[in-house]
Amino acid sequence: MDFKGKVAIVTGAGQGIGLEICKQLVLQGAIVVLNDIDSQLADNAVKSIGGKQSNCIAIAGDSSDLSIINQMVDKTIADFGKLDIVVANAGITLFGDFLTYTPASFFKVMEVNLGGSFFLAQAAANQMRKQKNGGSILLMSSATGHQAHRNLAAYGMSKAALEMLAKNLVIELSPYKINVNSVAPGATLTERTLKEEDYKKTWETLTPMGRAATVSDIAQAVLFLVSDKAKQITGQSLVIDGGWSSVSPSPYKE
Repeated sequence: MDFKGKVAIVTGAGQGIGLEICKQLVLQGAIVVLNDIDSQLADNAVKSIGGKQSNCIAIAGDSSDLSIINQMVDKTIADFGKLDIVVANAGITLFGDFLTYTPASFFKVMEVNLGGSFFLAQAAANQMRKQKNGGSILLMSSATGHQAHRNLAAYGMSKAALEMLAKNLVIELSPYKINVNSVAPGATLTERTLKEEDYKKTWETLTPMGRAATVSDIAQAVLFLVSDKAKQITGQSLVIDGGWSSVSPSPYKE
């Protein structure tokens, strides 16, 4: 896939899936604006990709904050003249039993996972409409938006909602040649998940394909959906979970 001349924004990209998406986009010739709420992570991520020679810059800040969203889009246009691709990858997981889940946790999950993605897509779409050349928007869902998972009622709800947003935006954005899709990763080996005890071993047992996904597995699917090869694909969600959601064994011991 050739991304030469393309300009992308990727949120939540200081590490894990987001960082790998940035690396792969840059490798294929894109210019990338990398966002993370942690400024140190964002700066280190850019350095790991290759610094200034890599056509990757960092903008730190909360991706659910409208001022940061506008800053990302404005900076992208000021520095690079256009915006072709947006990957709304930033999200948070706040585990908790439904019967005792707090309003603070609920609204934080919705603010980041839904609000941040919704308003980034809105800002990007308005810019792409001005450019009159179309564009691609990718929303990061989850396999837990397809199958119930203990202690993730709010999170799974937010991820399922993002897939409905992708469908709805087909109506709103297709006239401007903007395609919108979502990717729903299952268990994936990242810096965060590998801190969980026996995560890798557990998901090797539960996943029909015999392993958890790698960040590269997810990034390669994302790159396809935001590439020119996928322009006729819109309003779709691609589940990448090694078959787990087909059989849905629980990782929890009853």
